[in-house]
Amino acid sequence: MSATNPFARHLYLRIWLAVVAGVAVLTLAVGWAWRVAAEQNAQTLAPPAREIVLRDEQGRIVLQGLAARQPTAPAQGLEFLVATEQGGSYVLQMAPRAERAERAGRPGAGPAHRAMMFWTRPPFGFAWMLAVVGIAVAVGVFPIIRRLTQRLEALQRSVQRFGEGDLSVRVPAQGHDEVAHLARQFNAAAERVEALVKAHKSLLANASHELRSPLARIRMGLELMGAQPPSAALREELQRNIAELDQLVEEILLASRLDVREADVGTSEHVDLVGLAAEECARSGAELEVQADGLEVQAVARLLRRALRNLLENARRYSHGPVSVTLVRHAGMAEVRVCDQGPGVPAALRERIFEPFYRLPGASERAGGVGLGLALVRSIAGRHQGTVHCENNPRGPGACFVLRLPLAA
Repeated sequence: MSATNPFARHLYLRIWLAVVAGVAVLTLAVGWAWRVAAEQNAQTLAPPAREIVLRDEQGRIVLQGLAARQPTAPAQGLEFLVATEQGGSYVLQMAPRAERAERAGRPGAGPAHRAMMFWTRPPFGFAWMLAVVGIAVAVGVFPIIRRLTQRLEALQRSVQRFGEGDLSVRVPAQGHDEVAHLARQFNAAAERVEALVKAHKSLLANASHELRSPLARIRMGLELMGAQPPSAALREELQRNIAELDQLVEEILLASRLDVREADVGTSEHVDLVGLAAEECARSGAELEVQADGLEVQAVARLLRRALRNLLENARRYSHGPVSVTLVRHAGMAEVRVCDQGPGVPAALRERIFEPFYRLPGASERAGGVGLGLALVRSIAGRHQGTVHCENNPRGPGACFVLRLPLAA
């Protein structure tokens, strides 16, 4: 059935239609049966007219015509309507016999009444009609109700399994009605929950691994110190490891808050993207090129600054030359392009580099970085209905990271 068909999209309409159709068909069938019974009863109570001749003592015809029996109560006897050939009409009445008069008060005593079909006699006629209609409607609606309950039972079993910890369970979504819509919503929610749980497990495992390195270096430095005062180089190494540890903890906490949509990450306001980019470029020594004015976005300024700073630090870490930042307006979006002159990113890995704690082969030993910077950039972009992706540097070797954000109204 078409997705635009209201009977395919609304289950209650199909149930209502099935009930109405069942009642209509059975009403026609009962009406036909009732008509057949009424015709038979009419024939029994009012037999066809017969010719009657009335003669006097000399044998002369006094009255001749067709006599039709009229319906009367048993206690009133018989009554005939005689229509003559000349157009006149007469009524012939006959008193009831004594034994018939005695039985007149008992129901069904008359021969015509006994000849009536038993299933058309009051009160059985109305009762059997209601019974047949009820049974037929129940039988006709049962397949629809059973199909609905089977799908609801499948949904119930899936929800129960999901609640018991099987996050991979999904519900078959068939059709376009309310149950199918509920199944699709459950599947989408289950996929979201499963992805979040996997992401948190991966974040915990990788964070545990990354935390060991600076802690081990700090422990080793403290052991080398002993009772002697630390040298300047050792103090610098300890401070660098503590800063790395502090950055890692901060980025883990921020990533966890960004994963939870309901978490408060700051107040959204109008942010001048040109001014913010100028401040960050001055801080990191990057080149800024503005190709459009009035680039304001609705964003949390702290998060947007963090995203741009992560992109600049990532570009500076891998670039063999100056880093450039270009601001343009494209298709109603503000576009920030951060380009470096490094080795670039293989096309097959341009999506993986945005995964938490993923680093390019051979890059884990480079100075700085814990593998969460680009993942945070994507989370911040998604939080502001924006996108971020990686592409080749059109001006030479290296890569460009393009951050796109909707312009403020």
